[in-house]
Amino acid sequence: MSLRLAAMNAALRAVAKPALARTGTPERARRDFERIAPLLRGPAHLREIRRPGPPPLGWLSAGPVPAGRAILWFHGGAYVAGSLRTHRGMLGRLSRLARTEVCAPEYRLAPEAPFPAAFEDACAAWGLLRAQGLAPGDIVLGGDSAGGGLALALLSRLLEEGERPRAAVLFSPWVDLTLSGASLRENARADPLLPVERIEELVDIVAPEADRRDPRLSPLFAPFRAPPPVLIQASRTEILRDDARRMATRLRAAGGRVHLDLWPDPPHVWQILDGWLPEARAALARAGDFVQTAFAETMR
Repeated sequence: MSLRLAAMNAALRAVAKPALARTGTPERARRDFERIAPLLRGPAHLREIRRPGPPPLGWLSAGPVPAGRAILWFHGGAYVAGSLRTHRGMLGRLSRLARTEVCAPEYRLAPEAPFPAAFEDACAAWGLLRAQGLAPGDIVLGGDSAGGGLALALLSRLLEEGERPRAAVLFSPWVDLTLSGASLRENARADPLLPVERIEELVDIVAPEADRRDPRLSPLFAPFRAPPPVLIQASRTEILRDDARRMATRLRAAGGRVHLDLWPDPPHVWQILDGWLPEARAALARAGDFVQTAFAETMR
């Protein structure tokens, strides 16, 4: 663990985790996330283009990127918060390291638009990229936290329909809204950021009337027909550790080639802290290498 990570974890435990435990409404969580967005650093010379939807799409690139391929990335924020603004720094850095343009949909959020609104928007975003002339093999799916679950739910649907993306990259994906993962209990104290005592309430906000095993909501229970290569990064000390582990197991059982990249100590979706933590840059570099390798490989 770097000294910066040790200091960051201490600060998160002292300030951020108690604040999240006290957050009164999704709207407040959204405002707080947007407020810290300027601190989430990105690369120099980041290019951003916004295009109308629905859903609206933000296109980010940094450095040279070839035409005709993209990373379709779904931001995290527990389905109630997050935006292109909160994630532009991380995604700009990923674009540079992967040498690929990133498309980030502004999907609808709960409680104003509960499940299945986000999934519907994910499917629509895929359709917009296909309408622009991108083939399935020209697109890598990606997402962090809730966005990672959304990317996997979309992947399952696409594979059922005979469309196979090039690969998938997932940071600390939330894939089981039945909340059956053992790490929710085992890492409740160790997790420096996420207060597990609020997660049941959160699921009720996101999907108040849904079957929590619905594969569009909990892709841990979704079918995956011959999935493409997948990279999953997560922390061993976060409460969603077992979502990552069990998802990797399920994809491998379906015949997928999965690299599960578990880090010892960082917080949930530490990649967003690039510019503050050396571990964030190192993780993003691994993800960028994975994307470049996936595009360089011949489709099976």
